[in-house]
Amino acid sequence: MRTRAVLTDEDIESMAAAAIAHARANAWPVTIAIVDEGGHALFLRRLDGAGAASAEMALAKARTAAMGRRESKVYEEVIRQGRTAFLSAPFTGMLEGGVPVIVNGDVIGAVGVSGVKSDQDAAVARAGIAALGIEPGAA
Repeated sequence: MRTRAVLTDEDIESMAAAAIAHARANAWPVTIAIVDEGGHALFLRRLDGAGAASAEMALAKARTAAMGRRESKVYEEVIRQGRTAFLSAPFTGMLEGGVPVIVNGDVIGAVGVSGVKSDQDAAVARAGIAALGIEPGAA
């Protein structure tokens, strides 16, 4: 029988704290979402000054990264390169800022961030994942 890692309450708290600290250190008003491998919300925090829409977008980016098994920016790049058929994919957060949590090749969740420039959103997500001592990145 094969076993795989899962996100624990402690993992979620560690990732959230690290992501919040990174956002605050840069004075970035963002919303941070953490989801499990199926895209189900485990954590959502809208920091002071983050726009209301950023809550929906952060969740969408996290869900896209978890269920798509890769960073959400991959989809953004595919569409930008002209493959507009990807707009019919069942994901709504196809912008940079969603990063999967990968352990031993398995995507066990994702962090999605929205509120500032896309690369800054992704930096906050990566800072959260790095708190687990794993390298964030695409599968």
